[in-house]
This record gives sequence, structure tokens and C-alpha cells, in this order.
Amino acid sequence: MMNKNFVCLNPDFKKDIEEKLQRQFFMKHMGFNLDSIELGKVTGSLTVEEAHLQQNYFVHGGVMATASDIVMGFAAYSLVPKHFGVVTTDLNISFLNPGIGDRLVAEGTVTKVGSQLIFCEANIYVIHKGEKVHTNRATSTMFKVDLKAMKKVNG
Repeated sequence: MMNKNFVCLNPDFKKDIEEKLQRQFFMKHMGFNLDSIELGKVTGSLTVEEAHLQQNYFVHGGVMATASDIVMGFAAYSLVPKHFGVVTTDLNISFLNPGIGDRLVAEGTVTKVGSQLIFCEANIYVIHKGEKVHTNRATSTMFKVDLKAMKKVNG
């Protein structure tokens, strides 16, 4: 369901995001997948494996930060015109609880769209023994990038 508070500037945003996912190499390496793509909101998840853990067997903070960045970035991307992209200008993450569990779920939403900046937030949860534990809250600012103009500049 589309968020009525946002204006859709690219009716192909879902298809375009799915195409961009083919080039999300680090995301694939992590085993992170997008589960839901809506206007201004993206949800993704991964099955927690040993490679995602730090020395105390908690999900590593870098995994949580990356998951936050991915869902916020694609939530922002859903609100830019075709042939535009977004890049992260800042990322702030708070660690609320240790990430102990077998599944990580990340929910990213856009909170405000400006002329050049898009403000986002994310919540990360780890599923532990069937219980959804809120492990992280993140905020980010995304900058709109005109991809056609960049191609002209960069050749």
C-alpha cells in the first residue's frame, strides 16, 4: 500500500529498485534480502549466520548498520524521480539491546523529503526464540543524485 503523504515521482520505483538489487554486491554477500518495497518504506531481513557474529556471539554492529543503511537508502530511492539515485550523507545508529537470535529484520522509512535531502529512520529487530527484540534505531540523511548529470561529468 502506498503512503499517501508522499508523491510518487517514479511509477517504476519497485522495478527500478529490483534492478538495482542485482548490483548490490555487499548486500548479497551478507545474505540480506528486501522483503517489502513500498513508497517511502522498505523492509528486509537476513538469516543470522556465524559470519554475522562478533566475539560474544551477538550480531555484529557493522551488520546492523549496513542493514539500516540499505533499508533507509532504498526507502529514500523510492521517492526520487527516474534517473536519480541517493547516497548516504550521514548515518547514526543506537544500540538498544544485544543482537541475539536467528533472524534479523530491518524496517526503513522516510520521515521527510526536502529538495535535495531525504531524512530517514530505521528500526532493527532480531528474532530470538520467536520473540521480536528491538536491537537498534538508526537515522540517516540521503542526498539526491542526478545520475544522468553524473554520467556526463564522469564520462
